[in-house]
Amino acid sequence: METETLALAQEIDFSLWALFARATLTVKLVMVLLIVASFWSWSIIIQKLINYRKARAEADRFDRVFWSGEPLDGLFEEIGASPQGQSQKVFAAGMIEWRRSHKPTGELIMGAQARIDRSMDVAIAKEAESLQKGLPVLATVGSTAPFVGLFGTVVGIMNSFIEIAQQQNTNLAVVAPGIAEALLATGLGLLAAIPAVIFYNKLSADGDRIIAGYEAFADEFSTILSRQLDS
Repeated sequence: METETLALAQEIDFSLWALFARATLTVKLVMVLLIVASFWSWSIIIQKLINYRKARAEADRFDRVFWSGEPLDGLFEEIGASPQGQSQKVFAAGMIEWRRSHKPTGELIMGAQARIDRSMDVAIAKEAESLQKGLPVLATVGSTAPFVGLFGTVVGIMNSFIEIAQQQNTNLAVVAPGIAEALLATGLGLLAAIPAVIFYNKLSADGDRIIAGYEAFADEFSTILSRQLDS
């Protein structure tokens, strides 16, 4: 009897595709959902890593140009009113409001400093929203994927017990395939959740540092304009 059970167990295909093919429709839907969530998370992760690296490089380049001693008006004419770089957009927002705050006679309109600061704050908020776009998806996948996988496991194990009851057979060859299929759902849930949580924390911290750099630049630029306003 043991020899027949062992031979039967050896004939069962336990590859990932075979486990997926033998699963019930509900468990298959759970697995497909988790696989899609995993690919979606990785696409966001790769995109954000590339975008953050570009943002840091752009900020470093513009910082060197800004502090090179070039006149602010000349730098603004060079990058234009609608630049592509994030740091450049913050700078352009301040310069546009600076120029709008001058009357045709050259006199300054009251409240120029506050308007300049608000303009740069709005520009920073827009860039922050762009940098953080997609991160809520990683947070959602990281927090829900294990539970979705667990749901698939519960359904799969329940179906395995139903099959055992129908066949009146508790041999390992009967029990093992159903349990393996059920546990695959939990494994896929963890496979989707773990990278999502790790990179959500990393990308959130990286984004906060980049945004803090924009805010520091805006404060320094505002100080420069404030000195010119006072003079």
